[in-house]
Amino acid sequence: MSFSGSSCANGSIFWGSFTCAGRVACVYLLIGKDCPFLLRDLLASEQLAVVFGQAVMNVLRVFIGSPYGLNLRNVLWHGFASPQEIPAKYCAMLLFLTAGLGQLLQTYLLQTKCVLVHRPYVIFVSLEELDVFPDLNHEMLSIAEELVKLSSFVLKTMLPFWMAALTAFKQSRYADCVILLLPQLEVGLRLLFTTTNKCPNRLLTAEPSTLYTTFDEMLAKYLDNEEVNQLPAVLEEPTMEFLWDFLNHQEGPRIRDRLSHGEINLEAFPREVANQIVAFAITLLCRFSDEDMFAFKEHMVIKPLMNCASCYRSRFHPISRLKKQVLECTKSIHLWPELPTVPEEHVETTKGLEGNAEASTLILMISEIISRLQQYMPQNCYSSDDPINSVLTERLLIALCDTYICTLYSPRPVLEIVVVLRKISTQCHQVSEQVIASTELRYKQWMNKTLRSRQRHNYLRMLNSIKFLSPVLRLILVLITLELVNVHLVCKKNPFDYQQYLKFLKSVLQYTENLVTYTSSEKNKWDETMELTNKALIKIREICDRKLMLMQLAT
Repeated sequence: MSFSGSSCANGSIFWGSFTCAGRVACVYLLIGKDCPFLLRDLLASEQLAVVFGQAVMNVLRVFIGSPYGLNLRNVLWHGFASPQEIPAKYCAMLLFLTAGLGQLLQTYLLQTKCVLVHRPYVIFVSLEELDVFPDLNHEMLSIAEELVKLSSFVLKTMLPFWMAALTAFKQSRYADCVILLLPQLEVGLRLLFTTTNKCPNRLLTAEPSTLYTTFDEMLAKYLDNEEVNQLPAVLEEPTMEFLWDFLNHQEGPRIRDRLSHGEINLEAFPREVANQIVAFAITLLCRFSDEDMFAFKEHMVIKPLMNCASCYRSRFHPISRLKKQVLECTKSIHLWPELPTVPEEHVETTKGLEGNAEASTLILMISEIISRLQQYMPQNCYSSDDPINSVLTERLLIALCDTYICTLYSPRPVLEIVVVLRKISTQCHQVSEQVIASTELRYKQWMNKTLRSRQRHNYLRMLNSIKFLSPVLRLILVLITLELVNVHLVCKKNPFDYQQYLKFLKSVLQYTENLVTYTSSEKNKWDETMELTNKALIKIREICDRKLMLMQLAT
């Protein structure tokens, strides 16, 4: 960690408190089971007092663990203190405390013969999903430094933090950069929040008896007095989606939470993540300022950032994750025609194979249902001559998943439906992966002549089942995606119809769960999948006839 100037003490407190939060959580787990989420609850726990002593924990709580003490961690992390307001002696005291905690822990471990197991750090997987803005170069960062000095989004007392953050990025100290920048984004947004909601008294509120104005409140739909929060309308939906994605959504990176709880290895913080936060900050500097920023907004190196910010769509909301799941499952099923199968002459010499007629009947039912859904599909994604055409189905699913669906402040019924739809999609993908694995294995065994007679028959039943399983899985994906596109219409259903609809979706989920079981390598119940599928298709057809689907409410 390397801070300079007036930000040094504050930056060191950030690092010290974040590291402390991560380490004491590991210590807690020596004795306790469910580690408290909030640091103040963690520091007040009996488990830590056993290890470090109550007196030591009381001192630590005075500094970073209680709103009734100095509360340095939260006051800094939420951007309430400028660089000059935190004396360097507080930083020195925390460093001594941290060293002392290490000595006390070592003594405790020697006495108890316990072994401290460090919790694994959170690793940002699929960094490409976080790739929103282009890579920042030296020219962009130089313009950002000019913007910081001019933009009214920046409180002048906080200017050293902004400059230190940009310097840290230039020096490849990406954790330092984000640690310094996140509180300043909160400060700038708090200024907008208090202005747009006409509550200037909330700008510098950091008293133990008053609710802090933090990201949590600023990103909420309603204020604490139940009036509508005006900030989302000012920021506009793409900016709100970005903030929710990177800070709040459970399947997103949750950078702020994970940093403050010591869950991230600060030495290996990825440049890709820091790049997104800095680029996003630059767009806010341009958008929200009393000065005329037109020249900056239109600058050839800044304009791409502004364009990316203005068209951002959520990537980590449950609705967005379902879209991703559907497309991944589609890709999996698309591999089926390429799977190796035994030559026809081998099949013809095998006696006792039945079910071709049943498979054909199921395929006809699937075609019939898809034909009924045609009116709800984009015109270029359907053929009446071949309703279950795999290429058209894939094109349809891609088109539907590209459809805009509002994700901000989704009502509870919408989220409940999405949860079930995601479970169905997950089961479909599992079936597809099992079919692929079983087909490849059985083909290899067939060609090597290592299958017993019963296994050969079972393999051929599987090949017969694939004929209808592929279209039925594609039908289910089309069904759940069409429902997803219209998911907000669920709020129009009365309680009885809603429960009936939810019951139907859960029956589809039950069908896909049974498919997972029957197509597993342990069960291999391929004939039973026909009966299951027949019942499921009858149910789907019945629900379509009763016009209980959400897509049918849209017309």
